[in-house]
Amino acid sequence: MHSMHNMAGMHDRTSGEETADAGRDGPGHEMKDKSTGSHQAMPHKEHQGGHIGHFAEDFKRRFMISLMVTVPILALSPMVQHLLGFKLEFPGSIILLFLLSTFVYFYGGYPFLKGFVREIKEHNPGMMTLIAIAISAAYFYSSAVVFGLPGEIFFWELATLIVIMLLGHWIEMRSVLGASRALEELARIMPSAAHLIQDGRTVEVRIEELRPGDRIQVKPGEKIPVDGVVSEGKSSVNESMLTGESRPLAKKKGDKVIGGSINGEGSLLVETEKVGEESYLSQVIKLVREAQESKSRTQDLADRAARLLTIISLSVSAITLLVWLYFSRDSAFAVERAVTVMVISCPHALGLAVPLVVAVSTSLAAKSGLLIRDRSAFETARGLEAVIFDKTGTLTEGKFGVTDVITFSELDKDEVLRIAASLEESSEHPIARGIVRGSRDAGLEPVRIDDFKAIPGKGIEGRIGEERWKVVSPGYLKESGIDIKDDSLDKYAGQDKTVVFLLSEERPVGAIALADVIRRESREAIERLKGMNIRCMMLTGDNRFVARWVAEDLGLDDYFAEVLPHEKARTVRGVQKDYVVAMVGDGVNDAPALVSADVGIAIGAGTDVAVESADIILVRNDPRDVANIIRLSKKTYRKMTQNLIWATGYNALAIPLAAGILYSQGILLSSALGAILMSASTVIVAVNARFLDDI
Repeated sequence: MHSMHNMAGMHDRTSGEETADAGRDGPGHEMKDKSTGSHQAMPHKEHQGGHIGHFAEDFKRRFMISLMVTVPILALSPMVQHLLGFKLEFPGSIILLFLLSTFVYFYGGYPFLKGFVREIKEHNPGMMTLIAIAISAAYFYSSAVVFGLPGEIFFWELATLIVIMLLGHWIEMRSVLGASRALEELARIMPSAAHLIQDGRTVEVRIEELRPGDRIQVKPGEKIPVDGVVSEGKSSVNESMLTGESRPLAKKKGDKVIGGSINGEGSLLVETEKVGEESYLSQVIKLVREAQESKSRTQDLADRAARLLTIISLSVSAITLLVWLYFSRDSAFAVERAVTVMVISCPHALGLAVPLVVAVSTSLAAKSGLLIRDRSAFETARGLEAVIFDKTGTLTEGKFGVTDVITFSELDKDEVLRIAASLEESSEHPIARGIVRGSRDAGLEPVRIDDFKAIPGKGIEGRIGEERWKVVSPGYLKESGIDIKDDSLDKYAGQDKTVVFLLSEERPVGAIALADVIRRESREAIERLKGMNIRCMMLTGDNRFVARWVAEDLGLDDYFAEVLPHEKARTVRGVQKDYVVAMVGDGVNDAPALVSADVGIAIGAGTDVAVESADIILVRNDPRDVANIIRLSKKTYRKMTQNLIWATGYNALAIPLAAGILYSQGILLSSALGAILMSASTVIVAVNARFLDDI
């Protein structure tokens, strides 16, 4: 787990100091990642949600107390009395006003003053600097007026500014806390205890005590506590919270299960494989955290804009002060304008614009089985122009299966497949397994076979009733002088498919073609990508006949066949000369190609999510998720852009108004109204990020 750089030693500080750090380290502020020098939105520590929650509560407490003290400050302020048409004066009322304002300045303003000191020490003035200068200018100027300096007292503006800024920070932290809690929710998926089988009896132990090789019992309805393999039992398992797979998956002996998934109706005995940080869930949490912390190109832009805005606002504030002092000769008005400029221009919303979208989109992706390891690559995905798929295990299932059934008789195709599968039921040959699997997938019931026996090197035979049936190779037909005239057989030979024949009393009645089966999802995946105007290609080490068959069947734009593993990266770089390219593969023999592509996507990772060569990992073995990741990338970028436009556009419009450029037309923003608008801008950005909808 990463350490929380800027919160080192946090437990040794007082509550007040923690709050100051919150003002600085809170999301959207200046949390610096020492490894990159970048300003990040998300804390690094495992219990980040607890820290942010504490800070949110502290801002809430300071806001509530400061709000209560602000009420008498407003009542005692001469300007407010004049505006509302009442008078409230008594001996010492101005001193009481000064004391109450002093409390609000130091207590309510403490997070901002502390953040200002930190920013100055780091030579990186930002939002806290702007707020601290604004409230300090208001406080010290008004204090000077209380003790004899000619001018107007605007303690009321100081108090309302602090109260509104505290409210904005509190609401912002509550919003960010909602996004940060996604990791805590993931961590809570795992149960705390397991039923360990030990010396023939069941003992309840904490999951921390489990080791690889331990056997545990999982009862119906319970959460599976570890990553492992089913050693006994049958059941269905709900993995939707982990992989996004909507349907419960059937599990039997030899199948893998993931810790945190929910067992269905059956009891399972599971042999532990991975525990602790090696488990799937821990890997997911690690990847989600790394993605939320990884540097985003859009965040670079936001950081530069925030620093530039800080310089502009301080400069404009100084110019505003000098100009109004020169033209109006009213120091109170000049100070008020300068203060308002600083309040209006605080880059609060700008600092939050990208980080909160990052947090929301990364968590949303993880819940859908899309694990983002590199934010820059994820942002690149929105502009993809071509996707290159590996064939075996990506577009195809990576196992032998039935692709075509041909009939030469009155039997229909289902009956040909059913009889052939019944004959092959007891065989362990890959062709036999493929035929049996194809029959089961089609929902066909086997028939009774008698006098079963193998024909060495040629096939298999058996009796159904009084009739003898055989499933044989083309070699058997040649040796037996059986000639079949069917043009479709030449097509299958050209596609390099394996063809076997079904004989009834030595009479050919049907044939079955087998090959690496194309996934049902692959066609939909290609259609979706083409609908986005993205070219679809395939890269494979298989021969050109097989490659051409798959490419034509799926409607691919191009394919590259007979490419050796070490040549795949070169092929990807060749396509990159014309397009922005994503490579989709299994993350093992495709590693060089995944690294070479603009976006490397590992598919079918299953429980092995630590695919170091990939930028994005698709947990489900489903090529349609490639389109989902592109769609999410576009939506995320759109949200980031909306937030950046709102944050910078708001400042570009508000700063001149705060400076008083339209004063002659009667348009003037007060510092209090400026604080309200600034906080509203922050809340709008936070709410907009939270409305990033589902994939």
